[in-house]
Amino acid sequence: MEYIDNIVFAIILIGGFGFFVRNCKKIIRNINLGKYIDRSDNSSLRWKNMAMIALGQSKMVKRPLAGILHIVVYVGFILINIELLEIVIDGLFGTHRVLSIMGGFYQVVIGSFEILAFLVLISVIIFWFRRNLSNIKRFLSADLKGWAKQDANNILYFEMALMTLFLVMNASDLHLNINNYDHYNVSFTAPISQFIQPIFDGMDFQTVALIERVSWWLHIVGILVFLNYLYYSKHLHILLAFPNTYYADLNAKGKMDNLESVTKEVKLMLDPNMAFAASAETEAPAKFGASDVFDLNKVQLLNAYTCTECGRCTSVCPANQTGKKLSPRKIMMDTRDRLEEVGKNIDSNQGTFVNDNKALLNDYISPEELWACTTCNACVEECPVNISPLSIILDMRRYLVMEQSAAPTELNGMMTNIENNGAPWPYNQMDRLNWKNELL
Repeated sequence: MEYIDNIVFAIILIGGFGFFVRNCKKIIRNINLGKYIDRSDNSSLRWKNMAMIALGQSKMVKRPLAGILHIVVYVGFILINIELLEIVIDGLFGTHRVLSIMGGFYQVVIGSFEILAFLVLISVIIFWFRRNLSNIKRFLSADLKGWAKQDANNILYFEMALMTLFLVMNASDLHLNINNYDHYNVSFTAPISQFIQPIFDGMDFQTVALIERVSWWLHIVGILVFLNYLYYSKHLHILLAFPNTYYADLNAKGKMDNLESVTKEVKLMLDPNMAFAASAETEAPAKFGASDVFDLNKVQLLNAYTCTECGRCTSVCPANQTGKKLSPRKIMMDTRDRLEEVGKNIDSNQGTFVNDNKALLNDYISPEELWACTTCNACVEECPVNISPLSIILDMRRYLVMEQSAAPTELNGMMTNIENNGAPWPYNQMDRLNWKNELL
């Protein structure tokens, strides 16, 4: 019975991390449903992008208030959870603040953690007010209702609770230390909890010790619950922002990719004697463009899981601003929702996908949304973690045009003119300069 707490702690710890690993494997499996794409070029620039954008938050601060608050929460939350190392050791071996053997360094670290915890708490409260009470348009959109809105608030509540528990744990520990109670004999720097601990004055020491233990347990269990909640949440970007920025497209924003098979066909038509003629005999792709998540590439599916639903992309989208149905954020949310649906289908059918007569196109994303896009790249430029909703839009448009001949009337007319007249205008090539006769 002496080691019952340690055994319970070990079980909770193993269970928490085990469930997290299980869910990570599901995410990796779902992303691997996408088509292979080579993003191994220019590794030095890719590492730089990851360091500057994912770690350095360089694109977040383009909107200073939200950017600075996000940096505080991000840095504070990550650093404070370094304390998890001490909690794990204490929990497994029944020690108390075992890392205090580091002396002065420990004092500096704990003091810094307290300040960061307080700043994170304040920042998260401000975020809650911004998201729920400040009427910011991108948080009021129709695509951010229901679970999407609740999920964002759940994360804020998690962070509020964890930071509060951390400070209460330290404050009660400090109070017991000051009063030389039991084994609470480790002094530590407490710039914030020193102002909280007086609330325990006059309280029975056993009660304060119980509060300290309950806070300690809830803090570690809360961290494990939060870790596993990420799989069901938009906050996967905490982990996936790093690979997402590394594998992002390095080409100029306005450069669109072409289908290799189509490019070869066009070149062969222009010059059948070209040296690569033999290689052009390879089979054409089974499908042009994308109608479902299986047709997208792995980076696009990684994009979908990385999206944090901040809405910056939609807020700068000219189509959305003029009342069109398109929302780049919704494109990413729909892609992730469909991918999760496919994943659950695989889980329930012993690892094999069974046709469910559904697809990303039409069941989630409508052609009206796709054709509203102006391909201006504003959404790509604005995304804090280099997600590209445009690449998914273009692939789905390609499917509509090349597989279903379902382009808008105006576009069909233009393509017919190009085919017949060599230009998008409805004039014969011989008549193209007739306008100059009016000037004579």
